[in-house]
Amino acid sequence: MRAIALFIALSATIFITSPSQAQDAAAGEKVFTKCKVCHIADKDQNKVGPSLNGVIGRTAGTHPGFSYSQAMVAAGKSGTKWDEPTLTTYLHDPKAMVKGTKMAFPGLKSDQDIANVIAYLKQFSK
Repeated sequence: MRAIALFIALSATIFITSPSQAQDAAAGEKVFTKCKVCHIADKDQNKVGPSLNGVIGRTAGTHPGFSYSQAMVAAGKSGTKWDEPTLTTYLHDPKAMVKGTKMAFPGLKSDQDIANVIAYLKQFSK
């Protein structure tokens, strides 16, 4: 329990003290090509992964018609919503944030790439 509290405190501190990343949706679209194998953002259509159309503000593990892992459903039930800070943490290392997720992607290492992908996703989350 202490480890979880420490992780949350450190994550919040890093997020608050880190300089804000400028977001570029066009650059994010290029980075999103890594995601297109499993996800679609511009249409509400599930593939191997759930549709990311409207993902900003969505509760984790709740897109209709997609069979999520028990871990992702539990994350949603515990209050995880896909906002910028949560997506930033998740996209860095999905398996670390949601242990047991079915997502095989290891994550994006560049903060700028993550900021840009989020900007790209925002276009489809209005």
